[in-house]
Amino acid sequence: MPLSVIPSFLYYCFISGITPGPANLTSLAPSARKGRKAALSQWRGILAGFSVVAVASVFVVYFMGGALGDKAVYLSVVGALYLVFLGVKILLDRKDTDGEKENRPKRGVVEGTFLYGFLVQMTNVKIMLFCVSALSGYVLPYSRDFLTLFLYGLSLILSGPVCNLAWVFLGGTLTSFFRRHALLADIIMALSLFICALTMVWQLTPWAD
Repeated sequence: MPLSVIPSFLYYCFISGITPGPANLTSLAPSARKGRKAALSQWRGILAGFSVVAVASVFVVYFMGGALGDKAVYLSVVGALYLVFLGVKILLDRKDTDGEKENRPKRGVVEGTFLYGFLVQMTNVKIMLFCVSALSGYVLPYSRDFLTLFLYGLSLILSGPVCNLAWVFLGGTLTSFFRRHALLADIIMALSLFICALTMVWQLTPWAD
């Protein structure tokens, strides 16, 4: 990956990791209801689940790139379109920052446990699409080497779970911010995704060099 692309890659990882999602929203309750110890136990499950999804995404992107051959570069366009879709969806949808109930695993799994956090991530479509789009859009156009994809896949683990820790410790503050400044936050996040999409495609054009 060229050095000029890395800032956009890191920014995309941060925006995707810090915005409200199943893992972030379900991290709010354990800290308040059961204490920080339970919240951190659930976070370790979130970390493990994210790691499994990230590694699985490496294999998906690696074999997908091999099947497409020289046309694999166009996956960046698909990734960019996905970012634009996310941006538009953010602007059109009104988030419910109290809606962690709909993201909970089924009954029988205790909140505030490793298993709870693990199952949240294993059913989290947001991070599945995030990992695949990040690797196919930012890494695959420049390298199809498995080790390179694997190392970048591991680096994705530093985005979601690390940002999730912010929700564990600052959940009330972040929830208040997203609720009080909903329109501004949505516009900033959407524009950020549009910029990342533009950067992703721009690097593929002849004049980018």
